[in-house]
Amino acid sequence: MEKEMKNHSVISPSESKVEKETGNPSSGIGDENDTDMERLTARSRKGGLITIPFIIANEGFEKVASYGLLPNMILYMMNVYHLGFAKANYILFLWSAATNFTPIIGAFLADSYMGRCLTISLGCIVSLLGMMLLWLTAMIPGAKPPTCSPPLPCKSATPAQLFFLIASFGLMSIGAGGIRSASMAFGADQLDKRDNAGNQRALESYFGLYYAATTLSVLVALTGIVYIQDHMGWKVGFGVPVILMFLSVLIFFLASPIYIKKAATTSLFTGFAQVVVAAYRNRKLALPPPESGYYHHEKGSSYMVPSGKLRFLSKACVLQNPEDVTPSGAASNPWNLCTVQQVEELKALIRAIPIWTTGIMMSINISQSAFPLLQANTMDRHLTSSFEIPAGSFGVFMIITITVWLILYDRVLLPLASKIRGKPVRVGTKFRMGAGLFMTAMAMAVSAIVEHIRRRKAIDQGFLNNPRGLVNMSAMWLVPQNVVAGLAEALNAIGQFEFYYTEFPKSMSSVAASLFGLGMAVGSLLASVLLSAVDKCTKREGKESWVSNNINKGRFDYYYWLLAIMSFINLLYYILCSWLYEPCADQVKKGEVEEKEKELEQRSLRPDSPFRTDATA
Repeated sequence: MEKEMKNHSVISPSESKVEKETGNPSSGIGDENDTDMERLTARSRKGGLITIPFIIANEGFEKVASYGLLPNMILYMMNVYHLGFAKANYILFLWSAATNFTPIIGAFLADSYMGRCLTISLGCIVSLLGMMLLWLTAMIPGAKPPTCSPPLPCKSATPAQLFFLIASFGLMSIGAGGIRSASMAFGADQLDKRDNAGNQRALESYFGLYYAATTLSVLVALTGIVYIQDHMGWKVGFGVPVILMFLSVLIFFLASPIYIKKAATTSLFTGFAQVVVAAYRNRKLALPPPESGYYHHEKGSSYMVPSGKLRFLSKACVLQNPEDVTPSGAASNPWNLCTVQQVEELKALIRAIPIWTTGIMMSINISQSAFPLLQANTMDRHLTSSFEIPAGSFGVFMIITITVWLILYDRVLLPLASKIRGKPVRVGTKFRMGAGLFMTAMAMAVSAIVEHIRRRKAIDQGFLNNPRGLVNMSAMWLVPQNVVAGLAEALNAIGQFEFYYTEFPKSMSSVAASLFGLGMAVGSLLASVLLSAVDKCTKREGKESWVSNNINKGRFDYYYWLLAIMSFINLLYYILCSWLYEPCADQVKKGEVEEKEKELEQRSLRPDSPFRTDATA
């Protein structure tokens, strides 16, 4: 029985067909070999660096178009659709939540059913339709309520008009879910040759370039598109994003013939459920030793034996009987027997969840954008006597910091360190994520100190009851906290992207790329809960709330200190999670390289070594 199980192999349908026709399972027909060779040659000509500009440009134009619509949308809904602030804000909250969560659905569809290329293609088209629909609300008079002039009463939007507007938001959210869930992973597919020694460096450069390009796109959106809307009206302001989105679609489809298009695998979430059920059904089985050959795996898979982590899940892939596997190599009942790869996919996700949760705190800090806006409104924003920085534009310093840091890190610091040490140098992903969490805590501490100074000056200058009074203090004091926050996001966000992509199996690449966005969505929701809790707790017994509408009576500095303390606690939690997590893929590769270098050095010192060049050799 043991011999029969060990000799059991998985045969693909195509191989079975060849065996029947030729009677020789170990050899194939010349025509089939030629066809396979042609396919390999054609595949080798696709992908590579030439495809990256098209993919990054597609994502960049999409972000300029979509992010440029968000800042002024509250004004459009209140002034044009005559909605109240609460109702308009509620609709925008739902839109933002949907845009953050749809990439998870898109990642599931991309990895399990549609493939990344098709998912991005459909996302581009749907997003373009949504923007065109929004543009039509500004162009068609009947698509919105008639204009009015206060104090005359304004006519509210009809249900049909409101549906027209919300439908455009829904289409844009669905489109964003298709593009953002698969774009980064699709670009990595074009470069990913994991057997290549330079693969890790190429991927690291790609992730940095991708994030820098998309961040720059957000910068353009928050300045250029908003300026056009303010000075040229809604028709032009919504028309420009439509043009940009059309360019995004066109650029992506132009390079379609040279993309590497990996086929989707079976449903990941169905596979996860099968692993859990199979592991439970086989819970009483004893795990056989790794060399026994009793583990079910696909032929050619790199996953032959389950890892030693989360061993109870490994029971899902234990072969109990040869009849459990069909001649084609598939399990006769996938709810009783799973492949090693299915088990390892679920293990990878479970093991990454603790580290993923540590990034939520940084997302909470990033969500506090309204506070610096109120601070800047009470400070001197003049750079010169004639030029004043808009209060909402100080976040640009964070985006600039992210872009500059990523370029310096990839093009200056790493090459310089490699040149000094005489070998390739790179910083581990877990270290970068931890450094980012430390920096976000420091950003909140700096924010608290600056707000304490601003509030004290406001009170000293008699503005305690006048929240709109202009304090004799330069708004440039807000720049350091934005710079530190930018460094935090650059370190932690890129570290997260690379960590998920390298730690997860290839079949989960889109899910890996969407986890950061999911963390941002959860962070935004928790930020609103935290703000509400602080407001409710601090205004008891008639006291002034920390987050009062009167910024000078409130204690925004206390609120910042609370965030800083929570961030430092989160850093300790991250250190624990990082310590419990086994070495990352980059740490393993680094150890292997160092071991090989030591082995070569020892060989070169042997008397009979051909590598010796000294006189005694």
